[in-house]
Amino acid sequence: MLGRVVISKSGRDLGKPFVVVRVINERYLSLSDGDLRKIENPKKKNVRHLKVTAVQAEEVLECLNQGEVLTNQIIKRNLKQLFEKGLIHGEGGLRSG
Repeated sequence: MLGRVVISKSGRDLGKPFVVVRVINERYLSLSDGDLRKIENPKKKNVRHLKVTAVQAEEVLECLNQGEVLTNQIIKRNLKQLFEKGLIHGEGGLRSG
């Protein structure tokens, strides 16, 4: 599940793509988009409120597996690339900069 792209199905972040940065337990995940939800303060979200995609954020997963420091820039860049390739859909919500 780590590094998987998920889309929020409820809440004020409805339709927004996130990357799973930590599995808390079988019910909750920590999510980040590198923009509004930074890696320093990830969003805790119930799995039932998420649409899990088959898409992996490869750069993010590679950083997590190798024990490297994961930055907001890596998350944001990876989500943007996947969105531009059409692999993920949603409201987009990815701000540049």
